[in-house]
Amino acid sequence: MTVRRFTPQGMLQPVPYHHVAVGTGTTHVHVSGQIARRPDGTPVAPGDLSGQVAQALRNTAVGLAGADATFSNVLRLTFYVTRWAPEKIGDFMAGVEAVADEIGLPNPLPPASLIGVDYLFEPDVLVEVEATALLA
Repeated sequence: MTVRRFTPQGMLQPVPYHHVAVGTGTTHVHVSGQIARRPDGTPVAPGDLSGQVAQALRNTAVGLAGADATFSNVLRLTFYVTRWAPEKIGDFMAGVEAVADEIGLPNPLPPASLIGVDYLFEPDVLVEVEATALLA
């Protein structure tokens, strides 16, 4: 296995993601920030954080598949969310849960960061997802 994820004793538990990932492969895969857009650029779920999280993760899965990778190969996820506030966590996690089985998200997730930002590159974009993966 090229990626081993875990949360050592002494770190915050439980959380919906592992705190540590160790990779032993040689091929790095970096999927750029994915947003809630169809291939033709049409927005998906305008104004709906949950729907945008789900679509951005679907698009991330497509990027991984293009490199012959899956979420099982992911070392780290980074989520950028506009106008973040703690009360948005329910909608955010609903988007993750809505596609988890469909796209093969592990539970718990790989190590992940959620970063609040004022805005992303277009006004309707509420979330952007980056992934780093490792292949043997």
